[in-house]
Order: sequence, then structure tokens, then C-alpha cells
Amino acid sequence: MTPCTWSLVQIFMADAMATSSVPPNIGYGNVGGRFYMNLSVSASLAATFGVNRKRFVKMTEEVFGRLPEGLEIPLVPMSRWSVLRRLVPVAIRVVRRTRANQKLLPDFYATAQELCEKLRSKIQTTPNVEDLIDLWQREVLPFFHTCCYMLEAAGRQDGGALVSVRRNLQKMVGEADTNTLLTGLSSGTNHLASLGPLIGLTQLAHGEIDRATFAREYGHRSPHEFEVSIARPAEDTDWIDKQLAGLKEAKDDVTVLLHRQESARAVAWERFRMSYPKKEASVRRQIDRWAAVARSREVARTEVIRVFWVLRAFVLRASVLTGQGEDIFLLSIDEILALLSGDNASVANITDRRRAYAHYCTLPSYPALILGHFDPSRWAADPERRSDIFDARGTSIAKRQGITGFPGATGVVEGRVRVILTVEEGEQLQPGEVLVTTVTNVGWTPLFPRAAAVVTDVGAPLSHAAIVARELGIPAVVGCGNATMRLHTGDLVRVNGMQGTVEVL
Repeated sequence: MTPCTWSLVQIFMADAMATSSVPPNIGYGNVGGRFYMNLSVSASLAATFGVNRKRFVKMTEEVFGRLPEGLEIPLVPMSRWSVLRRLVPVAIRVVRRTRANQKLLPDFYATAQELCEKLRSKIQTTPNVEDLIDLWQREVLPFFHTCCYMLEAAGRQDGGALVSVRRNLQKMVGEADTNTLLTGLSSGTNHLASLGPLIGLTQLAHGEIDRATFAREYGHRSPHEFEVSIARPAEDTDWIDKQLAGLKEAKDDVTVLLHRQESARAVAWERFRMSYPKKEASVRRQIDRWAAVARSREVARTEVIRVFWVLRAFVLRASVLTGQGEDIFLLSIDEILALLSGDNASVANITDRRRAYAHYCTLPSYPALILGHFDPSRWAADPERRSDIFDARGTSIAKRQGITGFPGATGVVEGRVRVILTVEEGEQLQPGEVLVTTVTNVGWTPLFPRAAAVVTDVGAPLSHAAIVARELGIPAVVGCGNATMRLHTGDLVRVNGMQGTVEVL
């Protein structure tokens, strides 16, 4: 992240995840320019209310993934009284705000896109710094807060259903049919936002929509969508052309994949009906509720990303009015506002920040798990470095002998590995290869139809890779921890999406 993006992400986190921190202990952080969640704070909060490590890990693994065996989460000393004193007032505000905003979600979903377009237009035509500051204070910042609070509200809609429905199904029908029954989030006109860019590109390729429509609907979603210094796809026609070219290389059209999964789902329901004839109606209602929550959460997330396009437009306009150019992304949003007001003291920091940012960009992806003080440069220079975990205490966490993770999407496939660490390398993925990477987000979705299977280091059943792979019927194993460390491009592997294993052949 650039300093500008990090400052905006901090606003987002303070709004959307207000109860994740108990100052001075913050539930997230910036490690060498990269965003990390602080599980020590989460585990410590849980421990103060009597939740032990085993239960905490079980509660969070659906979202954060599994932790290695034998790894203890270092706890932050917290007294229950200090937690209650600081957190309860925040929690009460969050509950009240969430209840109010959940009623407003439908209107927000219906109007957010148009509001973002109007704001970007206003920003681009703002003539001077005084008017730009006024626009930030009166409209841009308040709407940014609104989007964050709406995501908070969407994420708290019957949130337990996202985990409990899945676990109940697993007990009844096993992992494979659970994954199949929980697909269909993009059936009919109810498209899952994670699949939006892929479905939009497919419609564009078929001539069902034009470029302007694609850019308006999906042009804000990208691999680096929080990073405001990077152009959105709607600003980069080359990006759209490259994705269209990639779709032509896929073995199957997206609509074919979705229809195939629809047939598999119908067969799975028939098996369920044979085993539990009296429970079908109630389970369908539970899954429908689960699906509605999942879709709503993703719509709220896509609108948060859309407002980050507005924030990018604001910073770009500030760069023009102050004459700072691209260097303005090396300042925090508060420093940019100060610069617009005539205080240019922060400009003296730009040279050092540019050097640090450029250096961090040359380093490989950091380990998914970090314990203790971490020096990215020293780690990157270590020939024995591990990409799964770093432990500053020197404790030896045994390396996993095999490659195992969560069964992300059912199916067994054999194929050659293609390790891709950045989405910019996506053109290297050949049709029918196994995509192996650290983690995916919406910007990676257009690559999925080309892959025979997907394997990730970071992930869980509710992660992007697992959800999208399930919808498309592509075998996936997520949250392996060590896949990019143990697999190499060209390896022949068998991916078992039902058992959550990857076997090197």
C-alpha cells in the first residue's frame, strides 16, 4: 500500500470493524506496506470472556483459515474490566448503528452507484483547492463513512448463518454435497458480486453489453482495488482487452460452467431428498437465508470498493491542483488535506517514502503468519526463508510434509502447476493448468475459467477463491499455507477438492 491508501484503509477499518480493537491494542496493522490482521488482539479479547484457544481457532478458521499444529497465539495482557470499559460503549453504538443501517441497505444498494458517479464528476470539475476541501468535508468523507457503515451492517446480518448452515450440512451430507448445495449464488439474475467482473466480461464478449456498460457496472473491481494509486479497469482499456483475450483461451464458457454446476446441484438435492425427505423444505429455507446474507455482504463490499474509486478521483484532483503529480500518493489523506490548505511540510517526506515504497514493491509476498518483529528486507535476503510462517522467537514450527487445506470446491483433477504470485503474471496461465497462488480476490476471478483447479496458501471456506471456485464447479483447495513453497511451475499434481489435498505425482 502507498501511504495514502493505508490512511484511507485505517478509516475504513475503524468504521467497518470498530470492535476489532481495544486501544492501545489495534486489531490490524501495516507490516512493510502490507495489510495484516492482528489475531493476538482477537484471541486476547476472546480469552477475557472465557473462550480458550481451541474454541477460538474453531470459531475463526472459516474466515482466517487453519493455524499450524502446535502454534500458540501470543496473547496481549488485558483485564476483563478494561476491555468492558472500553469496548462496551463501542459495541452499544455499533449495535444501534447496525440495526438502523440494515433497514437502509436496500435504498443504499439502489443509489450508491449513481452517487459515486456524481461525486467523481463533481471532483473532476472542482476548480480550486478551497472548493475541493469543502467538497471533501461536506460530501466525500461523509459518503465514505456511510459506505463503511453499510458494509458493517451487511456483515452483521444473521452472520452466524454463514458458518452454522455449512457446519450443519457437513454433518448431514458430508463435505462434497455441502459444497455443491451451497452453490447457486449466481443463479438467475442474482449474480454474486465476486463473479460480477467475469460475468460482465462474458456478456461483453457475447455482445450482450457494450464497453461503457461494463465499465459502469464492474470497472471499479480489480486485483488492487483498495490501492488508490492504481488505475481502475474502467480507466484502462488494455486491462479489458487482456481479460477478453484470456476468456477466449478458456476451455469452457462461464455460462457453461454455471449450467454444469446447476445440474450438479440438482443431483445433490435429489440425494438429500432421498436421505432426509422431511427436512428438505427447512434446509432449503436455511440455505436461501445463507445465500441472501452472502449476496448482500458482497454487494456492500463492491460499493465500498466503488467509493475507493471516488477517493482515487479526489486524490488525483488534489495532485493536479497542488502540482504534486503521482507523488501525492506518498502522503496520507490528512497530509493531502493540509497541503490543500497551504501546509506543505509533509512534502519533505516524499523522497524517503518513495524509496521505501519502491523497495517494498521488489520484495516477495511476506509470510501469511508473522509472530514478533519482522524485517521484510532481512527475511527476503534469507535463503532459508519460509513463505508460510515467520517466528521471531526462533521457535521451530514443523513444516507440513504434505499439502493440505480446506476442501474449497469438490472435484478431483490432475494437471501441471502454474505458480502465479501476482495477477499481472496471469497471462502465463495456460488452459487446463492448476493455478497455485498465495491468495486471490475479485481481480483474479477472470483467470478461474482457464484453470483446471485452484490452490491457495491463504484462504478458508468463506474466502474468495473457495466461493468462486464452487460457483464455477472448479476443484479448489484453499488455505494450504505452504502450496507456493512446495509446488513449482511444471509439477504434475492431483488436486482433490473433496478431501482438501494436493498430491505431487
